[in-house]
Amino acid sequence: MSTLILPEPDLINLSGIEIVDLNSFLELIGRFTLNMVVILVLVRWLYYSTTKRKDYLFTYILISSIVFLLCYMLASVKLQLGFALGLFAIFGIIRYRTTLMPIKEMTYLFLIIGISIINSLADTKTSVVEVLFTNVAIIIITFCMERIWLTKHELSRIIIYEKINLIKPENDKELLNDLQERTGIKKIKRIEIGKIDFLRDTCTIQIFYDVTGKQVPVVDEIENNKDNADDDDD
Repeated sequence: MSTLILPEPDLINLSGIEIVDLNSFLELIGRFTLNMVVILVLVRWLYYSTTKRKDYLFTYILISSIVFLLCYMLASVKLQLGFALGLFAIFGIIRYRTTLMPIKEMTYLFLIIGISIINSLADTKTSVVEVLFTNVAIIIITFCMERIWLTKHELSRIIIYEKINLIKPENDKELLNDLQERTGIKKIKRIEIGKIDFLRDTCTIQIFYDVTGKQVPVVDEIENNKDNADDDDD
């Protein structure tokens, strides 16, 4: 009488190829869920509620997911050192032509990449409590910096200004009063004068001012897009 041997419940394979490893799959779901919850708290609640930047919200969530899955899958595969270095060299060749990223958005980008790597590569030597503490500590620190200590946010606007006679050093006060009156900004912190066009009697002025609480930032992408177009022409 022949004996029928059933496969283990946590391992299903076909012709020696593993199809489903329930233990590893459940671990992936748990890690990915934890990472996504932390990222949504940081990006959707803390960052987006203040800046209202949907473009960065889209970017942060997708980059976090890709970095997490990439690190998790590479950690489970035994790769030779040369192949791994070659893989990252290929990524290094890729060049992205984008507008300049502000320092705050760049910090959030580094933050979500770091969290995704921590949650995906934490091995058996690291306890669950340590991983949870790391994620909670990052959330608390970010919350304190965003909502308690640094409630004022500095924004800037780029203005094409036609009263070119006011950019003289002796007319600083008059220039400031005119900009505050015409833009509706009550207190301008500082002014930076950029390109001056004497043929058209115009100049580019960048003004800096503080806002408190939730606000909708003004995105000045005209100059960046123009610079990129000039680079393409070169």
